[in-house]
Amino acid sequence: MKRRQLLTGGAIGAAGLVAGCECGVPAGGALPGALKQRELKMVTTWPKDFPGLGTMPERVAQFITEMSGGAMTVRVFAAGELVSAFESFDAVSNGAADMYHGAEYYWVGKSPAFNFFTAVPFGMTISEIMAWTEFGGGQELWDELSARFNIKPIAAGNSGHQLGGWFKKEINSLEDMRGLKMRMPGLGGEVLRRIGASAVAIPGGEIYPALQSGAIDATEWVGPWNDLAFGFYQEAKYYYWPGFHEPGSQLACGINLDLWNELTATEKSIITGACQRANNISIAEFTHHNAIALEQLLEEHGVQLRQMPADVMDALAAASKTVLEEAAATDDITNRIYQSFRESLVRSMEWSRISDEAYMAARRKAFSL
Repeated sequence: MKRRQLLTGGAIGAAGLVAGCECGVPAGGALPGALKQRELKMVTTWPKDFPGLGTMPERVAQFITEMSGGAMTVRVFAAGELVSAFESFDAVSNGAADMYHGAEYYWVGKSPAFNFFTAVPFGMTISEIMAWTEFGGGQELWDELSARFNIKPIAAGNSGHQLGGWFKKEINSLEDMRGLKMRMPGLGGEVLRRIGASAVAIPGGEIYPALQSGAIDATEWVGPWNDLAFGFYQEAKYYYWPGFHEPGSQLACGINLDLWNELTATEKSIITGACQRANNISIAEFTHHNAIALEQLLEEHGVQLRQMPADVMDALAAASKTVLEEAAATDDITNRIYQSFRESLVRSMEWSRISDEAYMAARRKAFSL
């Protein structure tokens, strides 16, 4: 038999074999686990098209569509388009929306335990919170907490270290913090109250008008990149470092749990993979743009960069310890989350002390600023 005849015959034989075998293929021809067309609604806590935060959910949506070959599409609604920023959680919980993208500490009214999955005062850096979430038992506890509200959570971004914030007047001592009205959500806001300041929790889109009108005297937001975009320097010239409240702000995608349980393993993998991809990109993106934006703020807009006084940082540290312990005593799940978080953080701190901390201090000798 000639080679061509063999190949042709083989091809015909193989085709006949497949045609004569059901092989588990349904009558309609779709393979098991094949993707079905889905259009999902995602609400967010961010202003529309805002750099980094506002574009992050758009990126998650894009990745889901690309990775599913177009079978799954996601329509993204910015804060206020379908529901307000702080209504996103309830919208997904009750099924009015399929997904949200936001910061978990916005849901502190549901449980103080949510704070630990975004950031807590003097808590984890980017790499530390990723390590806890992925390998230290954090995800399992997060799943347990969110399931109480019919939600499946997945890490889907991180804006990194947040600076101390924008102030209309200089802070020279702890006394200057007393009575100060500052925008800060989550447990960080409670820490401010413990040292005599007044903390206000408002969505990002409302911060600038509040600063402009005098409703607040100071604000934190994210970091140089996002702060520059909001133009805070026009109302408050003093930019303080370091931040204490959000050393590595993990952001999340929450999915309605009823919907999640209906998804195939393939669909779940696509959504999880899209979130993880967006998470990784956001870390590089914020690191890159924060450095550039800081230069612009200092050189083009006359911003005054100031280090927070030592007595202020000491008071914040002491108050943070108390606030975290009090939060842990709220209920069983918050306590278990706190204990897991703390154990992972203590381990990471010892490793960081002889690795990143030591290296960065030494590096300045080679690349002095």
